[in-house]
Amino acid sequence: MFLVPDFKGIDFFPHGTQLPFMKYKNLCVALSVIAMALSLAVIAVKGFNYGVDFKGGSLIEVRAKSGQADIGKMRDTLGALGLGDVQIQSFGTEADALIRVEQQPGGDDAQQESTNKVLAALGNDFEQRRVEVVGPAVSSELRMTGLIAVLASIAAIVMYVWFRFEWQFSVGVVLGLFHDVLVTAGIFSFFQLAFDLSIVAALLTILGYSVNDSVVVSDRIRENLRKYKKMPLTELLNLSINETLSRTILTGVTTIAVLFALFFLGGDVIRNFTFAMLFGVVIGTYSSMFISAPVIDFFGVKRDWSDAAAVAKAGGATTARP
Repeated sequence: MFLVPDFKGIDFFPHGTQLPFMKYKNLCVALSVIAMALSLAVIAVKGFNYGVDFKGGSLIEVRAKSGQADIGKMRDTLGALGLGDVQIQSFGTEADALIRVEQQPGGDDAQQESTNKVLAALGNDFEQRRVEVVGPAVSSELRMTGLIAVLASIAAIVMYVWFRFEWQFSVGVVLGLFHDVLVTAGIFSFFQLAFDLSIVAALLTILGYSVNDSVVVSDRIRENLRKYKKMPLTELLNLSINETLSRTILTGVTTIAVLFALFFLGGDVIRNFTFAMLFGVVIGTYSSMFISAPVIDFFGVKRDWSDAAAVAKAGGATTARP
């Protein structure tokens, strides 16, 4: 007979932690507003360094005639052609590679010439599989579709939070979401990192991560509103954030650990995507604690709304707690 040890786990954050988050709400909200304003200014002045998806160009699929495609060597070879942004990634088998060349000034003839330069530089070691051209009209449509996807996601999240909680909660969540997306986009604009469809996917993922954190905190706030009828709202918000702190931090740390591995070991193809995710997870965790919750403190919230919901659900009267 084997005895199984009674392992109760490890508390990374002691029970009863009382960090005064709301003490710094004014400073944090002010810094966030400044960061959002600076991001808007940077985007307006510098714009984005759009990738092939958003500014047009050529897409060339090639296959090595023998062995596997040496992506590093291909980058060195094609980078010396002076064609601007040339992105190369593995595609399909180890012998396949996908090459994206940005839109060249001079119209279709210049674009065709750039394609011929790429194929000539690769020589006889590769065979051409297909060539596609993303024109300005298609790239413009992709930009608009990406923007609509982000805004539609924010709108759907706001409606969900509004119906599940109250309008004060949804205001805090939407400000947090706009903060996360706008500041991340501002970083990409400031450093002129390549902005393509993969970054739009990263922004949508950041929205999901951020709202998940915010909903967890909001759920605990709602529970404590029912439980502590007389507790001041600021104190109640501090309590709620502290009670979910362990889950928030540990979830963020485990996610960041995976993203760090992808950032350093995943190669150049997904580096910008991984960077967007890393930055988004950090500020998404920050916004759930220092933006969404303080907004509830600023606007206030009814202390008996949860009782009304309970009455409606039970179909009868409830007894007030002492």
